[in-house]
Parts: sequence; structure tokens; C-alpha cells
Amino acid sequence: MVQPTAIRAGATDRTAEFEDFVSSRSPRLLTTAYLLTHDHGRAEDLLQTSLAKLWLAWSRVDEPDAYVRKVMVTTYASWWRRKWRGERPSDNVPEAGATQPTRDPDMWSALARLPRGQRAVLVLRFYEDLTEAETARVLDCSVGTVKSQSAKGLAKLRIDAALADEGRGTR
Repeated sequence: MVQPTAIRAGATDRTAEFEDFVSSRSPRLLTTAYLLTHDHGRAEDLLQTSLAKLWLAWSRVDEPDAYVRKVMVTTYASWWRRKWRGERPSDNVPEAGATQPTRDPDMWSALARLPRGQRAVLVLRFYEDLTEAETARVLDCSVGTVKSQSAKGLAKLRIDAALADEGRGTR
């Protein structure tokens, strides 16, 4: 028979492992969520929702990074299939949140103009540095779809006016 203290000790270890994962991976995951949503508030909501789903599955997840990325993409996909009604306008301004990635604002804007599927493929392939096979697994599609969406997305970025104006869109 398992002792109650052993169960509590196991739960404490499980909680500590999850907290370590969240504290070490949240900044990178938040940036990924931002690149998918292109909105800070929605990115924070997406990350929080995804981490809550990860917590529920924590004891059976072997690869938490892959799992949470999959959850982020599928949760985001479900959000753009239906109108979001989870927020209400308020006169109160919320406290300062995470800072926007500022490496290249023109690139972020150009990325935001891509269709969601192409954006998801490019974020996972080139920001998260996943292979084509890993990206296909996360998006639950074929490797061929990843290749074609990547090629189409990159082609659109090459001709994007904001990037071409600075001489980056031409070879």
C-alpha cells in the first residue's frame, strides 16, 4: 500500500519539475506565442492556456517542449476558427506585460501579414528551429505540406514591400 506522505512527496516533485520547466521555457514560449498571434495579450493568454493543458498532462508527457508547442498551435488554430469572446473592455489599464520582441519590427510585421498556416510553419521551422518532420508532427500535417507552406511563406516575405524597401527583399 502506498503511504499518503509518499503521494504528497511525488506530487511535490511533480510540481517542482513543472515550475522549473515553466520558469526556464516561458520567455521563449511567449515569443513563439507572440509570433503566432501577433498580439501581446493574446500571446499571454495562449501561453497560459497551453501551460494549463500541459500541467494536466504533465505526468504522462515525455517531451514537454514538443507537447506545449503542439498545444499552442492547436489552441491558436481553434481560436482563429471561432470569434474570441473571452475579454471585455475595461477602463482599468492592466499592469505592464512582457516586452515585444524587437529584433526586427519590419520582419515581425511582414510575418503578421502572412496567412496563419504559413506563419505557423515559418515560426516553427525558423524561430523554433524544428525540422520539417517535427513541424509536420506539431501541425498534424504531411512533410509536403510543411515544405509547400514554407516555400509560399518565404516567397511572400521576399516580395513584401516593407522588407524590399530596405533592400532586404532582393538578392
